[in-house]
Amino acid sequence: MLLTLALLTVAFATSSVAQTGGGHMLFGDFKVDESQVAGHKPLTFDIILYESGGRLVSRQTVVNNSRYRFLDVANGDYDLVVEVESNEVVRIRLMLNEPFRTDIRKDIELEWRDPFASKKLIKTGAAAESYERTSTNKKRFAKAEHAMDVKDYPQAIILLHQILSEDNKDYQCWSELGTAYLIQKDLGQSEDAYLRATEANPQFVLAFLNLGKVRMAQKKFEAAVEPLSQAFKIKPESPEVNYLLGEAYLQIKKGSKAVVYLYEAIRLDPIGKAEAHLRLATLYHGAGMKEKAVAEYEAFLKKKPDYPDRKKLEQYITQNKKQ
Repeated sequence: MLLTLALLTVAFATSSVAQTGGGHMLFGDFKVDESQVAGHKPLTFDIILYESGGRLVSRQTVVNNSRYRFLDVANGDYDLVVEVESNEVVRIRLMLNEPFRTDIRKDIELEWRDPFASKKLIKTGAAAESYERTSTNKKRFAKAEHAMDVKDYPQAIILLHQILSEDNKDYQCWSELGTAYLIQKDLGQSEDAYLRATEANPQFVLAFLNLGKVRMAQKKFEAAVEPLSQAFKIKPESPEVNYLLGEAYLQIKKGSKAVVYLYEAIRLDPIGKAEAHLRLATLYHGAGMKEKAVAEYEAFLKKKPDYPDRKKLEQYITQNKKQ
C-alpha cells in the first residue's frame, strides 16, 4: 500500500461522571484528513481493541468522521489498533485504571500521506478490481458509496440489494453489503454477504479475509479456518492472513498448525505482527514448554521495549529461564 496513515493527535479525556461497578465505555471521534491525496480512499476502517497479551476484545468498522465505541471495558492494558484494508496502520497503547466505572474518551485523528506522490498509486482491496456494471447499477453503486460515507447504512443496504437483484455476480457489491451489515452489527447478514462475495469471485482475497474475521468475532473459530485458508492460498505473503489463521488454529487447540502461521506472520512483518510472539508464548506455556515461552517473551520485548506489561513478562522470564 503506497498510501500511509500518520497519527496526528490522540486526545484523551475521562468523564467526570462516574458510577461504581461494571466496565468502562471507551469511545472517541475518528477523523482522517484525506485532503492531501487523490484517487482511492478507503470507505471503512477497522478499529480493534486488544488486551495487552494480544487477545482480541472487540472490533468494529467505522467510516471517516464518525465515532467508535467499546462497551464494558475493564481496567487493564490495551492496544487500540486501526486497520485499513487488512493492514495495521496505527497502534495506540492504553492503560485504564479508574476506581469507578466511567466513560473514557480517546479521539483519533489521522492523515493520509503519499510518500511517492509522483508515481501512480497502487490500489488495494475492492478498489483494485474492475467490475463492469450497467449504467443504472453504476449510479446505484456510487449512491451506495455516498450513503456509506454519510453513515446512512440502511439506504446503502437498499441500494446494494437493488444492484444484486439484477446482478448477483457483483462480488464487490456483496463485499460492500457485508461491510454495511458489519457496521450495523448484524454479523449473521454480514457473514452471508461476504460468503456470497467469495462464491461470486473465488480469487477475491478481501472477502475471504473479512469472512474469516466475522466468524472469529462470532467465536466460530473452526468455521473461520476455511475462508482464512483460502485467503492464504490466494495471498500467502499477507502477514494479516497468516496471523489470523494462526489465531484460529490456536483457538481450536491445534497448536502444531498455529505455530506455522504465527511464525510466518512474524517473518513477513516482524514489528507489525510482534504480538504473535505473545500468542506463541501462551501456547508454549500451556504446553508446559516454559523455556520456549521465555524465548518468545524475550523476542517480543526486544521489538516492543515500551510494552506496558513489561515487568510482568520480565518476572516470568526470570522465574522460568534456565541459568
